[in-house]
Amino acid sequence: MMPEAMAATHARAFAGQGRGWSAAEFAALLASPLVFVAGDAQSFALGRVIAGEAELLTLATDPAMRREGRARTALAGFEAGARARGAVRGFLEVAEDNTAARALYAACQWREVARRAAYYPRAGGRAVDALVLEKRLG
Repeated sequence: MMPEAMAATHARAFAGQGRGWSAAEFAALLASPLVFVAGDAQSFALGRVIAGEAELLTLATDPAMRREGRARTALAGFEAGARARGAVRGFLEVAEDNTAARALYAACQWREVARRAAYYPRAGGRAVDALVLEKRLG
C-alpha cells in the first residue's frame, strides 16, 4: 500500500479531529520491519509488534466506505498479522468521543485498561481523554 494513499484516507477519516498523518510519516513507519499494514487503501490498520506485544497505531476508513464492515475486516487483519508475528496481546488508543470506533472495539472484545486525560485536542481548546484498550491475542 502506498503511503500517499494511506495519508489521503487518513486525512479524510480524521477530518475535524486533528491533523491527518502525512505520506512521509507513513513511509517512515512502513520502513520499519516491525510495522505492518492490514486492509486496503479505503480502510486499513497499521500496527507494529515488539516483544510479544502489538500496538495498533491507527485504523482509518474512508468516510464514503463506512458501515460496510471494512474497519472490522482491517482490525481482524491486524489481529491476525500480530499473532503471526508472535504477539500475545494487543494495545490501542481511542478518543473517548469516537463512539463508532469504541463500539467496534467493544464488539471485537477490546477492553479499557487505562485512560490518558485530555490527550486529544479538539476545536475550541478543549481536549478529550484517550482510552487505552487491550486484547489478548494468544
